[in-house]
Amino acid sequence: MNILIVGTAYPLRGGIAHYNALLAYHLKKNHTVATITFKRQYPAFLFPGKTQEESAGSYRTEPAPQLIDSINPFNWIAIGREIRRRNPDLIIFKYWLPFFGPCFGTIAKVAKRGTRTKVLFICDNVIPHERRPGDVLFTRYAFRQADYFVVQSNAVEKDLLANFPGVKYRNVPHPVYDLFGAPLAKDEARRRLGITQKRVILYFGYVRQYKGLMVLIDAMKLIGDSANMADTLLLAVGECYDDETRYRDRIRALGLEQRIRFVSDYVPNDQVQLYFSAADVVALPYLSATQSGITQIAYSFDKPVIATNVGGLAEVVLDEETGYVVEPNSPAALANAVERFYRDNRETAFVANVRREKQKYSWENLVRQIEALVGNE
Repeated sequence: MNILIVGTAYPLRGGIAHYNALLAYHLKKNHTVATITFKRQYPAFLFPGKTQEESAGSYRTEPAPQLIDSINPFNWIAIGREIRRRNPDLIIFKYWLPFFGPCFGTIAKVAKRGTRTKVLFICDNVIPHERRPGDVLFTRYAFRQADYFVVQSNAVEKDLLANFPGVKYRNVPHPVYDLFGAPLAKDEARRRLGITQKRVILYFGYVRQYKGLMVLIDAMKLIGDSANMADTLLLAVGECYDDETRYRDRIRALGLEQRIRFVSDYVPNDQVQLYFSAADVVALPYLSATQSGITQIAYSFDKPVIATNVGGLAEVVLDEETGYVVEPNSPAALANAVERFYRDNRETAFVANVRREKQKYSWENLVRQIEALVGNE
C-alpha cells in the first residue's frame, strides 16, 4: 500500500510524534510510507508548554515536512487537495484530542473526494479526559470521514462503540516505545543524576491534574513515615501543564523537599533512558485515563508499574505480576503498594514478568492488524 501518516511527527515532540515515527518505521518494511506534520500544531495561547519542538533528534525517522496549520481552514483544504493529488491508498490519523477534529476531518474529506483513498483513525481517546464544549461535535465531524478505526484499550473501544456503533475497527494493544535506547545500569544512571537514595520511584510525563501527581506526593508523606522507608526518592519528571506552584507548595508543606525531586521540564529523547534506568518502579497515579504510553516506555526498560485502576491501565499492568493496580485518588493505597513492593522484594519477579508480558505489545502485531482491517475490503 501507499500510506500517508498525517499528524504530529519529528521535529515536533511528544508521545504522538514518537508513536508516528515507530509506526512509519515498521509500516515501511512492507509498504510505501510518507508523513506530513504541523507547521502550527497549537496556537501559542492554547499550548501550556515551553516549546512544541524536540531538541534532541528523533529515532528511525527524518524530519517530516511541516505543512499543516491546525487553525486555518484554507490550509486544511489545500493540504487535502495535495494529498488527493498524491492519491494514497490509506491515510492514517492518530486521534487524541477533539481540537484536531475539524482539521483532520476537512483534510480527509477533501483528500478522499473522487478517489479510492481510505482513512484510518488510531484513537488514543474518543472522549477526552478533560471535556470541553464542542468535543463531541468535532469528533463526529472527523470520524464521519473514517473508513476504519484502531483502538488500543477496552475503555476506548467502549467509548467508540457507544458513540459510533457499527464502525469497522480493531482493538490492538498499544505497542512498546522501544526508541529511547537500551537501559543503563541502575547504579550508573543514579550516579549521573546525583541520586544517593536506596529506593527510587519514577513519575514521568506531563503534569496535569487528572494524572494524579498530587496524590502521589501525599503518598510519599505516608511512605516516609513508615519504618525502613525513609530512604526513598520520588523522581517526578515532566513538564507542568498545571499550576506548578501547587505541587511545589505541597511538597514544602509536607516537608518532602529531600524526598521528592521535581524536574518540571520536558525530557529530550536522549535523556529518557537516564530517568527510567535510575528507577526501581514507575508510578501512574492517574485519576482518570483511557490508556498511557508511559506504561509502554516503562516496559521497554523492563520496569514494573504501580498504576491506578482507571480506564485501560489494568489491561496492561497485571496486578501482582508486572506491578500493582490500586484504587484511584488514594494516597494510602499508593503508599501501601510501594511499601509492599520493597518489603516483599518483588522487583526481580516483576521484572521477569514484564519481559515476558511486553512481547505481545509489538509493532509487528499492530501492522498486521492494520493490514487485515484494510485488506478485508
